[in-house]
Amino acid sequence: MVQAHNFTLPLGPTACLLGWVLGAAVQLQQAHLWPLGAYALIGTVALLGLLLGLLVIRRGLGARWVILAAISALTGALIAAGLSFAQTGARAAGYAAQALPAELEGRDLRVIGRIEGLPRSGVDALRFELLIEQAWIDSRPVHWPGRVELAWYSGRGGWRASSAAAPPGTPEAQADWQRDRQQALHPPAPLQPGERWQMTVRLKAPHGQRNPHGFDHELRLWERGVQGVGYVRTTARDRLHDRWPERLAPAQGAWVDRARLATRQAIAQRVSDASLAGVIAALVMGDQSAIERADWDVFRATGVAHLMSISGLHITLFAWVSGGLIAAAWRRSARWGSPACLALPAHVAGRWGGLLMALAYAVFSGWAVPAQRTIWMLAVAVLLRASGVRWPWPQVWLTAMAVVVGLDPWALHQAGFWLSFVAVGLLFATDAPLRPAQAAVGRWSALRHLLRALVRLAREQWIMTLALSPLVLVLFQQVSLVGLIANALAIPWVTFAVTPLALIGVLLPPAWPLAAALLDVLMQILGVLSQVSWAVVERAAAPWWCAAAGLLGGLLLVMRWPLALRSLGLPLMLPVLLWQPARPPPGAFEVLAFDVGQGSAVLVRTARYSLLYDAGPRYSRESDAGHRVLVPALRAMGERPDTLVLSHSDSDHIGGARALLAAQPQMRLLSSLAPDHELLRTRAEPLACRAGQRWQWDGVRFEILYPSDDDAARLRKPNALSCVLHVQGEHAAALLVGDLEAAQEAALVERASIRADWLLVPHHGSRTSSSAALLDAVQPRWAVVQAAYRNRFGHPASDVMARYQARNIEVVQSSRCGAATWRSDEPQSMDCLRQQVPRYWQHLPPAAPP
Repeated sequence: MVQAHNFTLPLGPTACLLGWVLGAAVQLQQAHLWPLGAYALIGTVALLGLLLGLLVIRRGLGARWVILAAISALTGALIAAGLSFAQTGARAAGYAAQALPAELEGRDLRVIGRIEGLPRSGVDALRFELLIEQAWIDSRPVHWPGRVELAWYSGRGGWRASSAAAPPGTPEAQADWQRDRQQALHPPAPLQPGERWQMTVRLKAPHGQRNPHGFDHELRLWERGVQGVGYVRTTARDRLHDRWPERLAPAQGAWVDRARLATRQAIAQRVSDASLAGVIAALVMGDQSAIERADWDVFRATGVAHLMSISGLHITLFAWVSGGLIAAAWRRSARWGSPACLALPAHVAGRWGGLLMALAYAVFSGWAVPAQRTIWMLAVAVLLRASGVRWPWPQVWLTAMAVVVGLDPWALHQAGFWLSFVAVGLLFATDAPLRPAQAAVGRWSALRHLLRALVRLAREQWIMTLALSPLVLVLFQQVSLVGLIANALAIPWVTFAVTPLALIGVLLPPAWPLAAALLDVLMQILGVLSQVSWAVVERAAAPWWCAAAGLLGGLLLVMRWPLALRSLGLPLMLPVLLWQPARPPPGAFEVLAFDVGQGSAVLVRTARYSLLYDAGPRYSRESDAGHRVLVPALRAMGERPDTLVLSHSDSDHIGGARALLAAQPQMRLLSSLAPDHELLRTRAEPLACRAGQRWQWDGVRFEILYPSDDDAARLRKPNALSCVLHVQGEHAAALLVGDLEAAQEAALVERASIRADWLLVPHHGSRTSSSAALLDAVQPRWAVVQAAYRNRFGHPASDVMARYQARNIEVVQSSRCGAATWRSDEPQSMDCLRQQVPRYWQHLPPAAPP
């Protein structure tokens, strides 16, 4: 029998694992990729260094003295970092080589491809990934074997045009688009993974929005290898011209994805409540997109979001139960005359069987980062037990991290990666994970053992709540104060009742309604907890050093050390709790034009106050700029705006207002909306913006210049009623004009002095606006265009941009700049987020020709 023995690994392996992770992290900071040969050279040098190091180790050198051991460890870390940097860079260069050629953007592309992954049904579209095998333009073959993400929009009231991949906004193209909108048809029955289709698509390069502390959509697409996004053409004209989508072959292969899709559909059939069905689908197969947005808000407010998808706890429990059942069956096999039990001990079969079952569950669930981390840790533990060796926990932890980073280096930019590994590291460091307890069960009564498990579970939850709070605040700028209570209830309820029933439902579908009933009870309780006024604490996003200090402080507080040492953690947590971003000085103001796509949203900040001008567009029936961009950005900036100005009623200016007003109810609403507009019904004292309204904040003057009472009574077109705001500081001024058109611009020029250094380009650069009279009166140094990349309107129009260029006005477009920041006390400069923090996976549109 092999005797297990403890030993401490030398410094070298630990340093190599750290170097591997750091090498990938450094490569992810590159703004631009190097040539593939550069990464190959770095990798070759690192391999040579590795071979040399192995030769040194074999000869017994490098570990005789502490100094030589340290040098050896440092060298090993550098070699591992070089290998990791090289392999990450080479993979990235390979992805970049398959990028969508610019000449294919916005054109009708006839393709043959295979459905990949799970199609996702939305309110207005069916979204899926297609691996292109063949492509043609105008019957001319095009060699581009790319992976694309497509939307197949539904018709008859559910259709929504994709502004992302439409052709240039010529009058003819817009007429075609309107005709397509009227003739769009419903998609067919749900697509099946593995099917081969022929269809006509319009594509564009993956292009996401860049906002402070915003979600990096381009990185998510990059990780999945998506080189293009667009939509399927399904109009009557396409059918007439023989361009209708056609299924060429039934589903082949893709067994896992097909099983996942069948499971999702079966859950939807068995559970009538779509909200509950979405959570059960997330627990069974990791399909987090099935969870509704309102439910995510409740889960975040109560701190239980980590439970409502496949978590490490679920996989570990599944491995433990599966291993126990396999071991029991293995022992019974001896009674049936099977020689397997004699060839392999039951406990060994249980370990390996549990690991394999957990691996199958993790793959079926979508192979997310928590699942990967758990599988690799379980694999290391099983291998070590099989070899009779016990590693210290940091070695197991770092090994799992290095494997995850090796398989998916871009996971380093995922919040889930850090939450997952830091949480497990904290549990290891505080000695909170369950120790082997087989002997204890025999010695103690079942009641005492249960009480001990409950106490340990409560301590683990206390550790997670307290020690992870600084990291949660840095990543999400909010932490739940009711999380300890909510998790005390939700962890056993979800882990030992809902999840097992949901998994049993895969074999016995009648278990799903029972799981939904139990889940519904929990959801009701969580809903009550989420409504508590103090349920969530929000703080501005702090820099990384605050997070590091806070984590150290949280760790000190939960360690099993003397109280005097643990109390040192409190001051270390203060920076992350009290951090406040810098604000403009009195007399100055800052303007932040958000990158919201085809719409407008501008934040104006003074020393103590802030105002939000417009609320961005509504992207679909399920998503808007308020929920996706503005609410997270304002929370991360620590902003609670005093006033919301809605310039007019177009959806690209008020699409996010509902989410904003729900998240920031203190805002005063100033708008040109009709008195009976739905957004005004819930406001106690909504105000209509009228010329002559003015106020002053911190030495900065705000004034509404348009519309007048006469304009409001006479005009009906929403654009013509746009609220015009003039902001004047000590050093410079800004002018925000909504979608004002030429006739109203002329009236504005006659009525008021509108000189400004910063101008929000009227109507996103449409030909209806930016008249010569307006530009001559304003004489701006900077002009910002808020318009989506390749939008269907062709904004900004080239002849309009020519007028700005003729007057030497510097034009900044949100599609190239991302969020644009300008300060009145530094009027000569404009900060573009896309250029401030460039990354190689982010798309930079070509500059407009002069």
